[in-house]
Amino acid sequence: MRKEEARHKGAGRKDKPVSKSSEGVREASTKVLEIVLKCDSYGSTEAVSSALGKIQYPQVEIRIINAGVGTITKSDLLMALTGSKLVLGFNTGIMPRLEGWIKDNGVEVRLYGVIYKLIEDVDRIVQSLISPGPVEKIMGKARVIALFKGGRRGIILGCEIIEGTLSVGSAFRLITAMGPVYTGKIESLQIEKKAIKEGKRGQQVGLKISNFDEAKIGDLVETYQLVDSRDIHAWSPRGRILTV
Repeated sequence: MRKEEARHKGAGRKDKPVSKSSEGVREASTKVLEIVLKCDSYGSTEAVSSALGKIQYPQVEIRIINAGVGTITKSDLLMALTGSKLVLGFNTGIMPRLEGWIKDNGVEVRLYGVIYKLIEDVDRIVQSLISPGPVEKIMGKARVIALFKGGRRGIILGCEIIEGTLSVGSAFRLITAMGPVYTGKIESLQIEKKAIKEGKRGQQVGLKISNFDEAKIGDLVETYQLVDSRDIHAWSPRGRILTV
């Protein structure tokens, strides 16, 4: 058991490039996002590292400079100072009384409980570092709170909007804990059988999906649009702790 732990700990101290340019050599113009990763278990560390490796853009390389298991400590924050000042925590927390140090030194700590959200968030960070070109901008999010029959091979999602807006004509995806399972455009919205063009945060709306009936209560509806990356501010560490 001790040999196994030592093997994992030793591996955690090595730099782990998880995304490379197509030639396998980083070009001078390639940006690098260097991350410190802490998870609740070795299995989670491997799963998150593998998922991060699937985020591949020729303009940006993601590099895990340190990966470990357990609570985020000051040592992890010091390691982050040698990279992009970004620490990702999955199903873990941070040692107490470090908030002031984090703010003073400009390190950003992001905490997650769902792998998909972590990957989605890092993907947005990477896209913000790329210019120019179209990137996704999330316009709204809603939680599925009820399900209704919507005709043959269809369903009406009863949704509570938790962020932004949902608008008729917007592109959207239906997301489960395992990731997206359906994409399409919002053809209609309604509140108590009254058709509306747009729903706002706090409202409960009905959204019909055609040719798909496997949605579940608790799933997430996310609307998005493609915008010019020049309209997106490039990510930079802000000296804060975020729970995403």
